Amino acid sequence: MLKRKFSDEELRALIDTDDTEPLFKEALKVRRENYGDDVYIRGLIEFTNYCRNNCYYCGIQRGNTGLSRYRLTHDDILECTEAGYELGFRTFVLQGGEDLTYTDKEICGIVHDIKAAHPDCAVTLSIGEKDRKSYAVYKSAGADRYLLRHETAEAAHYAMLHPAEMSLENRKSCLWALKELGYQVGSGFMVGSPYQTIDNLVSDLRFLEELEPDMIGIGPFLPHADTPFRDKEKGSLKRCVNLIAVLRLMFPYALIPSTTALGTIHPEGREMGLRAGANVVMPNLSPPKVSKLYTLYDNKLCTGAEAAQNLNELRAKVEAAGFRISIGKGNVREH
Repeated sequence: MLKRKFSDEELRALIDTDDTEPLFKEALKVRRENYGDDVYIRGLIEFTNYCRNNCYYCGIQRGNTGLSRYRLTHDDILECTEAGYELGFRTFVLQGGEDLTYTDKEICGIVHDIKAAHPDCAVTLSIGEKDRKSYAVYKSAGADRYLLRHETAEAAHYAMLHPAEMSLENRKSCLWALKELGYQVGSGFMVGSPYQTIDNLVSDLRFLEELEPDMIGIGPFLPHADTPFRDKEKGSLKRCVNLIAVLRLMFPYALIPSTTALGTIHPEGREMGLRAGANVVMPNLSPPKVSKLYTLYDNKLCTGAEAAQNLNELRAKVEAAGFRISIGKGNVREH
């Protein structure tokens, strides 16, 4: 049986192991001990692709002048949640670039109205770095969860991926503030981002041990043609799936998504993530006319099983992988 506490040397070996059968077997065992065969669904609403930041890897960075920009209105977002509720979603994830056009008052109004219409649902925000006061008012309005990937846990590597006005110190302070305010907090990192070493990945895992997030999202780096990293290599599918299994062993309680990026890099990528220990999928509730414009990377999947309207197709794929879609908020296990 694999250990669930690992030395740095053991982590390096597992991240790149080709002997995946015992790793995945143990990860699935731990997953089933904590969550059975349930796969929780989240309705993702990508409500704006404007962003004040210029992260070198991201297709919606402010420096991308070739991108058609959009913003969903308050009513647009409520229409998405209404449609999602009818489909069976009980968690909605509002994700966007750091778009300052949406004031704290407007974000609070959106969250409040979703919760007023659907008090049995959870609302997750994924809108980047804010000050503590903003996080506090979102929480008071009814936000339950907040997703903010740290992306890389070492400052030197962070500086290779972001412009000078951004800092890892601030990113981490945001995560700690969210925890202190009582959010269910999600973090995570890219696998195979430019200049990343295996020691960077070990540092990511150690930071997560310190943070103890409720949700951990990872996915392979995928380049975008309109960014400085357009010619960089894609992240490794093998490393990504191995790391999902390692995360499941290290964080048995965690909610771990099998991401759209995994499905983009390989036709069976989502299913591979589930078999390695992931237990969340996040199909897209955004209107089709805008979902193709939220391009963090090239060739993003936004149709078929990735579209929330095709929930039956997703359900069939999840069941074929040996699991079942669970309707409900899908809260994290206590830890």
